[in-house]
Amino acid sequence: MEIYDSKPWLKSYDPGVETSLHIPDEPVTAGYERIRKRFPDRPAFHFHGVMWTFEKMFNAADRFARALSDRDIGKNDVVAINLPNLPQYLIAQLGATKMGCWITGISPLLLADEMAFQLKDSGAKALVTLDPIYEHRLLPVIDQLPELKFIVSTGILDFLPRFKQIMAALLKKVPTGNVKPIPGKDVIKFMPLLKKHEPNPPRVDIHADDIHLLQYTGGTTGTPKGAMLTHRNILSQALFWNTWFDMNIGTDVSCSGYPYFHIGGQCSFVATIWLGATQILIPNPRDTKHIVKEIARYKPHFINNVPSLYMLLLDTPGFKDLDFSSVRFATAAAAPYPVEPLKKLESVIGADKVVELYGLTETSPLVTMNPVKGTKKTGSVGIPVPNTEIRLVDILTGDTQVPQGEKGELIVRGPQIMKGYWNKPEETANAMRQHDGKTWLHTGDIAVMDSDGYISIVDRSKDMINVSGFKVFPREVEEKLYNHPAVKVCAVVGVDDPDRPGSEMVKLIVQMSDDWKDKSETEIIDEINTFCREKLGAHKKPKLIEIIDEIPMTAAGKVDRKVLR
Repeated sequence: MEIYDSKPWLKSYDPGVETSLHIPDEPVTAGYERIRKRFPDRPAFHFHGVMWTFEKMFNAADRFARALSDRDIGKNDVVAINLPNLPQYLIAQLGATKMGCWITGISPLLLADEMAFQLKDSGAKALVTLDPIYEHRLLPVIDQLPELKFIVSTGILDFLPRFKQIMAALLKKVPTGNVKPIPGKDVIKFMPLLKKHEPNPPRVDIHADDIHLLQYTGGTTGTPKGAMLTHRNILSQALFWNTWFDMNIGTDVSCSGYPYFHIGGQCSFVATIWLGATQILIPNPRDTKHIVKEIARYKPHFINNVPSLYMLLLDTPGFKDLDFSSVRFATAAAAPYPVEPLKKLESVIGADKVVELYGLTETSPLVTMNPVKGTKKTGSVGIPVPNTEIRLVDILTGDTQVPQGEKGELIVRGPQIMKGYWNKPEETANAMRQHDGKTWLHTGDIAVMDSDGYISIVDRSKDMINVSGFKVFPREVEEKLYNHPAVKVCAVVGVDDPDRPGSEMVKLIVQMSDDWKDKSETEIIDEINTFCREKLGAHKKPKLIEIIDEIPMTAAGKVDRKVLR
């Protein structure tokens, strides 16, 4: 038997965590209805001082569902939501889900053409968007969107008391937009829509294997692809989460910076509601001062962020002075967490509270997590979650299994694996391949498994740098550089080597630590070069070093290597 088939990671499970869970044969809406009946008066969310109960939120969602039904938008139609984390997002998604619609989240940071691509590719019939996006990005491309027939526009402050809206307008803190009619399109504002429609949507028969999310990948190597994620896929995440973290149903409070249009945000969205937890809505993760205030006010039991946001919080006044006694754990995912910054975070929030995990859009997203009570291995993304099988296979062939301790491509199978990519059969066939008569997802991530079954992600295969035939993994170089005090954030990319056609050289981009900004770039680069000569092999040493004011990040908080390249 191959080593991965013996599941060596099971010995590292926390006591009480089942290795195989029963995934109910039901849609996520069934769990939502149970929470609605059991905890109608419990806070569903906090938003800038505004609190809504579960019953009030679901009542509004029913009104949104009725609005869709009245316009003949229903099962298997796509509803696009182009918002930050606002109450409107919760209501629109819950309402559309109740109608059996597919949800596709669109980043508010996308440009007009990028937004138009996703709307066209998904065939969205309805769109919920912000007023300024409506005026400045949607209107210029509306002629390209014949299938889009229903548009709901809203303002960031629509759910706040009137006096707060007036103050924000006077201070010009929030961008606005002119929402004018579009010939041939049904356009309405969000708040009037809720008042206009009754909370009595028709009952729609939804099954566990129906599509729930059409979740688009980042498109780092080409155009974005829509991963078709079913209700069963997404429900498995709530069960993994509840079991792994021993959640307290109907009592916990969550603070997550993941945007809902990202798969990490969707995991938080579904698991939090399904478990009856209260959400602290964070519309702008970059506003770390606001996050500090919300943590102080609501004392969350768990926090979910990308590593870069934790780094920003550590530099935010007041964060280190917060009382973190209520926080049981803080998850970190979506990007590697450098060891030294992770240790700094735990020195503030408490030892062993940071739980690194790993997932993908195509896996709904959870694949591996560090144990909560047992051994957490810094730099590792943990062990496979229940019901999940993994293997590491040869990077070039994608077939032969590699021994423990050696680098290989991570492949995965389990109830969280997508149905495939929307309208992309070739890409689906490339990602989902048969091994031993079973379908496995090829992640494209290069990983190593240790003797205890813990996985460490080395890098993305597409990010691997070829230096005269030698493989260089950016993360390995970056981890070393984070030990230099001048480096606040760094990224490594491969660039063409003009002296060696077909080969690349390593380029390092650095965002300096604040207390090094009084030194010249020449001094800092000289120091980093000396450090690299001492810590890195010749083929891994950066040939080019550039210092910039800020490392570009994606909307999900990952280093944007596409921009850097």
